Amino acid sequence: MADDELEAIRSRRMAELQQQGQGEGAAKAAEQRSREIEMKNAILGQVLEQSARTRLNTIAVAKPEKAQMIESIIIQMARTGQLQGQKLTEERLKDLLEQVNNSTQKKTTVKFDRRRAHMDSDEDF
Repeated sequence: MADDELEAIRSRRMAELQQQGQGEGAAKAAEQRSREIEMKNAILGQVLEQSARTRLNTIAVAKPEKAQMIESIIIQMARTGQLQGQKLTEERLKDLLEQVNNSTQKKTTVKFDRRRAHMDSDEDF
């Protein structure tokens, strides 16, 4: 009977330790994400003019996925030296947005078969 109690205590203690470990892991992950967001904002603040930053924030409110894609493109451009020390203006941001829209935009086509449309006539009363 003492062995059963000891085993129950051990299992409860192991469960507590596992929960603490998961809590620490989640805290570390949250801290890492906040550091990444901070770094991203610092880079964007350095390479974007105020008007371009405002436009990007407006896009982020309406379409967060698109804003994240644009932000990652801008950060990549800054890291590879494509911006060459100059800040990205609102006009250049618009051009970049147009390029992204053109490359990601899906073209839809509608095919209408007239022969089938005449088969279902309502004049057959």
